[in-house]
Amino acid sequence: MHSTVLILCAACIFVSQVRTSRASSQPNNDSKHVVIAAGTLLDGKGRVLHNTRIVIDGSKIVAIDPKAGPVDYDLRGLTVLPGWIDAHVHITWSFGPDGKNAGQGGITAEAGYAAASNAWLTLMAGFTTIQDVGSATAVPLRDAIAQGRLPGPRILTSAGALFGQGEKTGTPDEIRDWVRKQKAEGADLIKIYASGGMTRGTMTMSQEQLNAACDEARKQGLRSLVHAYRDAVRSAVLAGCTEVEHGLGASDEDLRLMAERGTYIDPQAGLLLETYLQYQDQYLAPPYYTQEGFAAMKELIPAHQEFIRRALQIPGLKIVYGTDAVAGSHGRNAEDFIHRVRDSGVSPMDAMVSANFLGAEALGMADQIGSIAPGLQADIIALHGDPLKDITSVRRVVFVMKGGIVYKYMRNSNY
Repeated sequence: MHSTVLILCAACIFVSQVRTSRASSQPNNDSKHVVIAAGTLLDGKGRVLHNTRIVIDGSKIVAIDPKAGPVDYDLRGLTVLPGWIDAHVHITWSFGPDGKNAGQGGITAEAGYAAASNAWLTLMAGFTTIQDVGSATAVPLRDAIAQGRLPGPRILTSAGALFGQGEKTGTPDEIRDWVRKQKAEGADLIKIYASGGMTRGTMTMSQEQLNAACDEARKQGLRSLVHAYRDAVRSAVLAGCTEVEHGLGASDEDLRLMAERGTYIDPQAGLLLETYLQYQDQYLAPPYYTQEGFAAMKELIPAHQEFIRRALQIPGLKIVYGTDAVAGSHGRNAEDFIHRVRDSGVSPMDAMVSANFLGAEALGMADQIGSIAPGLQADIIALHGDPLKDITSVRRVVFVMKGGIVYKYMRNSNY
């Protein structure tokens, strides 16, 4: 762990120098009081405001006042909204020196710099909060960013993951002990693999094991995210787990049960599989990444999109925005918005809310982030264009503020 901290601190120095050089040619708010003028503002909860101003003191929004002034950042002509939340990323995944997928990358110098770069690219894409699921090396990255030593999105991390392996997973008591150890090691949440992948396997844990994991997480004040396909989806809901990741293969009855229990679901609409296909030479590594698996992925993209269409028909189902970003997709997280709206039937406003208020609610942080309102963190982005009319405008992020600090301002950028 100490090696990881040192590597990430070295990365801090490098990226901080980059930030300083960028800031020298861009506006930055050194004062505590900032006023942003917005012609069109999406508040994160589904409302659109016009011709108003956001007043910020320090890291927080203190007022929405159309008469406030003087204006520090004139974002009229852009679309202003809360910083996005990606509920499912693998921020430390990168391609190694040989160009091949290095997964979490271990604690090498290259892995530390790659993780710092991933964090920067993700922030520049408008994502001010992310949830990393499954990497212990994300803990020092999270802490470095929180301490201001490295620019990047706010990170919540599981620090590790519980892999279902039938009886080898452990007894319910052993699983409870594992959950407690995860909390002691700094986990913000618990990640559980309760089934195989998209193209293989069914449930890999018993109901009793899953019950123990999610119940102990709740007792420890942690949320539980469950990688689940097919029959594992219903089991995760019955176990009282917080959120189901992926969910393909769940029946309408399973989805209705999720809505009744308030379980969040985090499906993906295309970015993940397109990334695997685009970089399949780098990912090819049997038995997990095979030519047969890549061939199946092409068919699974429309299957995932159809699953989202079906989920949209379930009243009250809470669908959050998570991309499962891996090596090759960091900084392109917004592409899944386009797949959701263009290919999966999600309305543009619902797509935005899924990555704003609803995403914050799923993290247990709706009182801190996810909306533009007094008392919340000043996580604010602006787009060149209107995503309610042209969803591809999510690619054109020209302003990024996180916690009252401006990291990107390209007011006169030509798109």
